[in-house]
Amino acid sequence: MAICDLDKEKAYSFGKKYKVPFYTNYNQMLIQKKIDIVAIMTPSGSHYEHCKDILLKYKKNLIIEKPTFLKPFQVKEIYRIANKNKNKIFPVFQNRFNKSIQKIKNEINKNKIGKINIVNIRVRWCRTQKYYELSPWRGTFSHDGGVLTNQGIHHIDLLRYLIGEVTEVYSKMETLGVNVEVEDTALALFKFKNNAVGSMEITTSARPRDFEASISILGSKGMVQIGGLAVNEIQIYSPDQKICSKYSEKIPDAYGFGHFELYNQIYLSIIKSRSFIITGEDCFKTILLLNAFYVSNEKKKNIVIKNNLESKKLGRKNEEISKLYRNQK
Repeated sequence: MAICDLDKEKAYSFGKKYKVPFYTNYNQMLIQKKIDIVAIMTPSGSHYEHCKDILLKYKKNLIIEKPTFLKPFQVKEIYRIANKNKNKIFPVFQNRFNKSIQKIKNEINKNKIGKINIVNIRVRWCRTQKYYELSPWRGTFSHDGGVLTNQGIHHIDLLRYLIGEVTEVYSKMETLGVNVEVEDTALALFKFKNNAVGSMEITTSARPRDFEASISILGSKGMVQIGGLAVNEIQIYSPDQKICSKYSEKIPDAYGFGHFELYNQIYLSIIKSRSFIITGEDCFKTILLLNAFYVSNEKKKNIVIKNNLESKKLGRKNEEISKLYRNQK
Protein backbone atom coordinates (compact mmCIF):
# COMPACT_ATOMS: atom_id res chain seq x y z
CA MET A 1 0.00 0.00 0.00
CA ALA A 2 1.13 3.58 -0.69
CA ILE A 3 -0.33 7.07 -0.83
CA CYS A 4 0.22 9.78 -3.42
CA ASP A 5 -0.80 13.43 -3.17
CA LEU A 6 0.59 16.52 -4.87
CA ASP A 7 0.47 18.20 -1.45
CA LYS A 8 3.55 16.82 0.29
CA GLU A 9 2.27 17.61 3.77
CA LYS A 10 -0.97 15.70 3.15
CA ALA A 11 0.90 12.75 1.68
CA TYR A 12 3.36 12.69 4.58
CA SER A 13 0.60 12.98 7.20
CA PHE A 14 -1.40 10.09 5.72
CA GLY A 15 1.71 7.95 5.21
CA LYS A 16 2.82 8.49 8.79
CA LYS A 17 -0.64 7.79 10.21
CA TYR A 18 -1.04 4.48 8.35
CA LYS A 19 2.65 3.62 8.20
CA VAL A 20 2.84 3.39 4.41
CA PRO A 21 5.21 4.97 1.86
CA PHE A 22 4.10 8.33 0.50
CA TYR A 23 4.75 10.04 -2.84
CA THR A 24 3.94 13.29 -4.60
CA ASN A 25 4.22 11.79 -8.09
CA TYR A 26 2.15 8.72 -8.96
CA ASN A 27 4.63 7.68 -11.66
CA GLN A 28 7.30 7.25 -9.00
CA MET A 29 4.86 5.38 -6.79
CA LEU A 30 3.74 2.95 -9.51
CA ILE A 31 7.28 2.32 -10.73
CA GLN A 32 8.73 1.71 -7.28
CA LYS A 33 5.90 -0.13 -5.52
CA LYS A 34 4.10 -3.38 -6.37
CA ILE A 35 0.52 -2.14 -6.58
CA ASP A 36 -2.44 -4.08 -7.94
CA ILE A 37 -5.15 -1.45 -7.73
CA VAL A 38 -5.22 2.36 -7.71
CA ALA A 39 -7.99 4.48 -6.17
CA ILE A 40 -8.56 7.69 -8.14
CA MET A 41 -9.60 10.49 -5.77
CA THR A 42 -8.45 13.51 -7.74
CA PRO A 43 -10.77 16.35 -8.90
CA SER A 44 -13.65 14.94 -10.94
CA GLY A 45 -12.54 16.60 -14.16
CA SER A 46 -9.08 15.00 -13.82
CA HIS A 47 -10.35 11.41 -13.49
CA TYR A 48 -10.35 10.70 -17.20
CA GLU A 49 -6.81 11.98 -17.77
CA HIS A 50 -5.40 10.17 -14.72
CA CYS A 51 -7.23 6.90 -15.38
CA LYS A 52 -6.19 6.78 -19.03
CA ASP A 53 -2.57 7.54 -18.16
CA ILE A 54 -2.39 4.85 -15.47
CA LEU A 55 -4.12 2.25 -17.65
CA LEU A 56 -1.88 2.86 -20.66
CA LYS A 57 1.40 3.09 -18.75
CA TYR A 58 0.93 0.64 -15.89
CA LYS A 59 -2.13 -1.54 -16.65
CA LYS A 60 -3.57 -1.25 -13.13
CA ASN A 61 -7.06 -2.02 -11.84
CA LEU A 62 -8.86 1.19 -10.88
CA ILE A 63 -11.30 2.33 -8.20
CA ILE A 64 -12.87 5.56 -9.44
CA GLU A 65 -14.62 7.85 -6.97
CA LYS A 66 -17.86 9.61 -7.83
CA PRO A 67 -18.92 10.92 -10.22
CA THR A 68 -16.43 8.64 -12.04
CA PHE A 69 -16.35 10.85 -15.16
CA LEU A 70 -18.04 13.99 -16.43
CA LYS A 71 -18.80 12.84 -19.99
CA PRO A 72 -20.29 9.56 -21.24
CA PHE A 73 -17.62 9.00 -23.92
CA GLN A 74 -14.97 9.00 -21.18
CA VAL A 75 -16.68 6.04 -19.50
CA LYS A 76 -16.67 4.10 -22.78
CA GLU A 77 -13.03 4.88 -23.50
CA ILE A 78 -11.72 3.90 -20.07
CA TYR A 79 -13.61 0.61 -20.09
CA ARG A 80 -12.38 -0.08 -23.63
CA ILE A 81 -8.76 0.30 -22.56
CA ALA A 82 -9.31 -1.65 -19.35
CA ASN A 83 -10.97 -4.54 -21.18
CA LYS A 84 -8.11 -4.63 -23.68
CA ASN A 85 -5.63 -4.76 -20.78
CA LYS A 86 -7.79 -7.24 -18.83
CA ASN A 87 -7.97 -4.73 -16.00
CA LYS A 88 -10.97 -4.18 -13.75
CA ILE A 89 -12.78 -0.89 -13.17
CA PHE A 90 -14.70 -0.23 -9.95
CA PRO A 91 -17.01 2.81 -10.03
CA VAL A 92 -17.90 4.21 -6.61
CA PHE A 93 -21.63 4.59 -6.04
CA GLN A 94 -21.55 3.66 -2.37
CA ASN A 95 -25.15 4.54 -1.50
CA ARG A 96 -26.26 1.44 -3.39
CA PHE A 97 -24.83 -0.51 -0.46
CA ASN A 98 -26.80 1.23 2.30
CA LYS A 99 -28.82 -1.29 4.30
CA SER A 100 -31.98 0.69 3.51
CA ILE A 101 -31.34 0.71 -0.24
CA GLN A 102 -30.43 -2.98 -0.39
CA LYS A 103 -33.59 -3.95 1.50
CA ILE A 104 -35.91 -1.86 -0.66
CA LYS A 105 -34.20 -3.05 -3.83
CA ASN A 106 -34.97 -6.60 -2.71
CA GLU A 107 -38.60 -5.70 -1.91
CA ILE A 108 -39.05 -4.08 -5.32
CA ASN A 109 -37.61 -7.17 -7.01
CA LYS A 110 -40.18 -9.27 -5.13
CA ASN A 111 -42.98 -6.97 -6.34
CA LYS A 112 -43.89 -6.10 -2.74
CA ILE A 113 -44.93 -2.52 -3.61
CA GLY A 114 -46.42 -3.44 -6.96
CA LYS A 115 -46.26 -1.39 -10.13
CA ILE A 116 -44.18 1.72 -9.49
CA ASN A 117 -46.00 4.89 -10.47
CA ILE A 118 -44.34 7.93 -8.90
CA VAL A 119 -40.78 8.57 -7.67
CA ASN A 120 -39.51 11.68 -5.86
CA ILE A 121 -35.96 12.68 -4.98
CA ARG A 122 -35.27 15.42 -2.43
CA VAL A 123 -31.78 16.48 -1.31
CA ARG A 124 -31.40 19.53 0.94
CA TRP A 125 -27.77 19.99 1.85
CA CYS A 126 -25.55 22.95 2.68
CA ARG A 127 -22.39 24.10 0.87
CA THR A 128 -21.31 27.66 1.52
CA GLN A 129 -18.92 29.89 -0.41
CA LYS A 130 -16.13 28.76 1.91
CA TYR A 131 -16.55 25.18 0.66
CA TYR A 132 -16.01 26.24 -2.96
CA GLU A 133 -12.98 28.33 -2.07
CA LEU A 134 -11.14 25.32 -0.61
CA SER A 135 -9.66 24.44 -4.02
CA PRO A 136 -9.54 26.09 -7.49
CA TRP A 137 -11.32 23.14 -9.15
CA ARG A 138 -14.44 23.43 -7.00
CA GLY A 139 -17.46 25.10 -8.51
CA THR A 140 -16.18 24.80 -12.10
CA PHE A 141 -17.86 23.08 -15.02
CA SER A 142 -14.51 21.73 -16.18
CA HIS A 143 -13.48 19.88 -13.03
CA ASP A 144 -16.39 19.73 -10.61
CA GLY A 145 -19.86 20.28 -11.99
CA GLY A 146 -22.60 21.61 -9.77
CA VAL A 147 -24.91 20.08 -7.21
CA LEU A 148 -26.11 17.37 -9.61
CA THR A 149 -22.60 16.17 -10.41
CA ASN A 150 -20.90 16.43 -7.04
CA GLN A 151 -23.72 15.67 -4.60
CA GLY A 152 -26.76 14.56 -6.61
CA ILE A 153 -24.93 11.90 -8.61
CA HIS A 154 -25.64 9.41 -5.81
CA HIS A 155 -29.37 9.93 -6.10
CA ILE A 156 -29.38 10.03 -9.89
CA ASP A 157 -27.68 6.63 -9.76
CA LEU A 158 -30.28 5.34 -7.28
CA LEU A 159 -33.10 6.26 -9.67
CA ARG A 160 -31.68 3.80 -12.16
CA TYR A 161 -30.65 1.21 -9.59
CA LEU A 162 -34.03 1.03 -7.86
CA ILE A 163 -36.54 1.84 -10.58
CA GLY A 164 -34.91 1.31 -14.00
CA GLU A 165 -33.94 3.39 -17.00
CA VAL A 166 -35.08 6.98 -17.39
CA THR A 167 -36.24 7.80 -20.94
CA GLU A 168 -36.80 11.57 -20.83
CA VAL A 169 -36.07 14.53 -18.56
CA TYR A 170 -36.86 18.21 -18.17
CA SER A 171 -34.66 20.23 -15.81
CA LYS A 172 -34.11 23.74 -14.54
CA MET A 173 -30.91 24.79 -12.74
CA GLU A 174 -30.04 27.91 -10.77
CA THR A 175 -27.24 29.25 -8.57
CA LEU A 176 -28.92 30.70 -5.49
CA GLY A 177 -26.69 30.55 -2.42
CA VAL A 178 -23.11 31.05 -3.65
CA ASN A 179 -21.06 32.86 -6.27
CA VAL A 180 -19.82 30.11 -8.63
CA GLU A 181 -20.35 29.26 -12.31
CA VAL A 182 -22.15 25.96 -11.65
CA GLU A 183 -25.63 25.31 -10.28
CA ASP A 184 -26.29 24.80 -6.58
CA THR A 185 -29.98 24.03 -7.17
CA ALA A 186 -31.63 21.72 -9.70
CA LEU A 187 -35.29 20.85 -10.24
CA ALA A 188 -36.41 18.22 -12.73
CA LEU A 189 -39.25 16.08 -14.00
CA PHE A 190 -38.59 12.71 -15.61
CA LYS A 191 -40.20 9.58 -17.00
CA PHE A 192 -39.05 5.97 -16.76
CA LYS A 193 -39.12 3.22 -19.37
CA ASN A 194 -41.78 1.46 -17.27
CA ASN A 195 -43.95 4.63 -17.57
CA ALA A 196 -43.44 5.71 -13.96
CA VAL A 197 -42.96 9.46 -13.57
CA GLY A 198 -40.94 11.43 -11.06
CA SER A 199 -39.64 14.72 -9.76
CA MET A 200 -36.35 15.84 -8.28
CA GLU A 201 -35.23 18.71 -6.05
CA ILE A 202 -31.52 18.76 -5.27
CA THR A 203 -29.85 21.74 -3.64
CA THR A 204 -26.86 22.74 -1.56
CA SER A 205 -28.40 26.14 -0.83
CA ALA A 206 -30.04 24.89 2.38
CA ARG A 207 -28.84 26.77 5.45
CA PRO A 208 -27.27 26.41 7.94
CA ARG A 209 -26.57 22.64 7.59
CA ASP A 210 -27.40 19.44 5.75
CA PHE A 211 -31.00 18.40 6.39
CA GLU A 212 -31.99 15.40 4.27
CA ALA A 213 -31.53 13.19 1.26
CA SER A 214 -34.63 11.16 0.53
CA ILE A 215 -36.33 9.10 -2.12
CA SER A 216 -40.06 8.29 -2.11
CA ILE A 217 -41.59 5.53 -4.21
CA LEU A 218 -45.34 5.13 -4.70
CA GLY A 219 -46.51 1.81 -6.06
CA SER A 220 -49.82 0.06 -6.68
CA LYS A 221 -49.41 -1.94 -3.46
CA GLY A 222 -47.86 0.65 -1.15
CA MET A 223 -45.37 3.41 -0.49
CA VAL A 224 -41.71 3.60 0.48
CA GLN A 225 -39.81 6.58 1.82
CA ILE A 226 -36.07 6.31 2.43
CA GLY A 227 -34.68 9.40 4.13
CA GLY A 228 -32.25 10.56 6.75
CA LEU A 229 -29.09 12.50 6.04
CA ALA A 230 -28.11 10.28 3.11
CA VAL A 231 -30.88 7.77 2.23
CA ASN A 232 -29.89 5.76 5.30
CA GLU A 233 -33.27 5.35 7.03
CA ILE A 234 -36.43 3.58 5.89
CA GLN A 235 -39.02 5.99 7.25
CA ILE A 236 -42.14 4.62 5.60
CA TYR A 237 -42.79 1.16 4.24
CA SER A 238 -46.52 0.65 4.13
CA PRO A 239 -46.49 -3.08 3.29
CA ASP A 240 -44.64 -3.77 6.58
CA GLN A 241 -43.69 -0.81 8.77
CA LYS A 242 -41.86 -3.16 11.18
CA ILE A 243 -38.86 -3.47 8.85
CA CYS A 244 -38.06 0.25 9.03
CA SER A 245 -35.87 0.33 12.14
CA LYS A 246 -34.16 -2.98 11.34
CA TYR A 247 -32.90 -1.75 7.98
CA SER A 248 -32.01 1.82 8.98
CA GLU A 249 -28.61 3.14 10.02
CA LYS A 250 -27.51 6.10 12.11
CA ILE A 251 -24.63 7.76 10.27
CA PRO A 252 -22.17 10.45 11.44
CA ASP A 253 -22.16 12.36 8.14
CA ALA A 254 -23.45 12.21 4.57
CA TYR A 255 -20.82 9.63 3.55
CA GLY A 256 -22.49 6.86 5.56
CA PHE A 257 -21.12 3.32 5.66
CA GLY A 258 -21.61 2.21 2.05
CA HIS A 259 -17.88 2.30 1.27
CA PHE A 260 -17.26 -0.65 3.62
CA GLU A 261 -19.44 -3.03 1.62
CA LEU A 262 -18.28 -1.47 -1.65
CA TYR A 263 -14.67 -2.29 -0.82
CA ASN A 264 -15.69 -5.75 0.32
CA GLN A 265 -17.23 -6.30 -3.12
CA ILE A 266 -14.01 -5.03 -4.72
CA TYR A 267 -12.04 -7.53 -2.60
CA LEU A 268 -14.32 -10.39 -3.71
CA SER A 269 -13.92 -9.35 -7.33
CA ILE A 270 -10.11 -9.19 -7.18
CA ILE A 271 -9.40 -12.14 -4.87
CA LYS A 272 -12.38 -14.41 -5.60
CA SER A 273 -12.86 -13.40 -9.27
CA ARG A 274 -16.51 -12.51 -8.70
CA SER A 275 -18.36 -10.13 -11.02
CA PHE A 276 -18.58 -6.61 -9.66
CA ILE A 277 -22.14 -5.39 -9.05
CA ILE A 278 -21.66 -2.16 -11.07
CA THR A 279 -20.89 -2.85 -14.73
CA GLY A 280 -19.39 -0.58 -17.36
CA GLU A 281 -22.78 -0.20 -19.06
CA ASP A 282 -24.30 0.64 -15.68
CA CYS A 283 -21.72 3.36 -15.09
CA PHE A 284 -22.18 4.73 -18.62
CA LYS A 285 -25.95 5.04 -18.25
CA THR A 286 -25.68 6.90 -14.94
CA ILE A 287 -23.26 9.45 -16.44
CA LEU A 288 -25.45 9.66 -19.55
CA LEU A 289 -28.47 10.44 -17.36
CA LEU A 290 -26.44 13.07 -15.51
CA ASN A 291 -25.57 14.74 -18.82
CA ALA A 292 -29.21 14.59 -19.94
CA PHE A 293 -30.23 16.86 -17.07
CA TYR A 294 -27.58 19.39 -18.09
CA VAL A 295 -28.52 19.21 -21.77
CA SER A 296 -32.17 19.84 -20.89
CA ASN A 297 -31.23 22.91 -18.89
CA GLU A 298 -28.90 24.16 -21.64
CA LYS A 299 -31.51 23.73 -24.38
CA LYS A 300 -34.44 24.71 -22.15
CA LYS A 301 -36.57 21.80 -23.31
CA ASN A 302 -37.60 18.23 -22.62
CA ILE A 303 -34.89 15.76 -23.62
CA VAL A 304 -35.38 12.19 -24.83
CA ILE A 305 -32.33 10.26 -23.69
CA LYS A 306 -30.05 8.90 -26.43
CA ASN A 307 -26.55 7.44 -26.20
CA ASN A 308 -24.93 10.42 -27.93
CA LEU A 309 -26.14 13.05 -25.44
CA GLU A 310 -23.41 15.26 -24.03
CA SER A 311 -23.50 18.52 -22.11
CA LYS A 312 -21.59 21.43 -23.67
CA LYS A 313 -20.66 22.85 -20.28
CA LEU A 314 -20.00 19.85 -18.07
CA GLY A 315 -16.45 18.58 -18.45
CA ARG A 316 -15.37 21.31 -20.86
CA LYS A 317 -11.61 21.82 -21.10
CA ASN A 318 -9.74 24.14 -18.75
CA GLU A 319 -6.02 23.68 -19.13
CA GLU A 320 -5.18 26.21 -16.43
CA ILE A 321 -6.92 24.08 -13.80
CA SER A 322 -5.87 20.73 -15.30
CA LYS A 323 -2.18 21.52 -15.03
CA LEU A 324 -2.56 22.20 -11.29
CA TYR A 325 -3.41 18.52 -10.74
CA ARG A 326 -0.78 16.85 -12.90
CA ASN A 327 2.42 15.27 -11.68
CA GLN A 328 5.14 17.85 -11.29
CA LYS A 329 8.28 17.09 -13.32
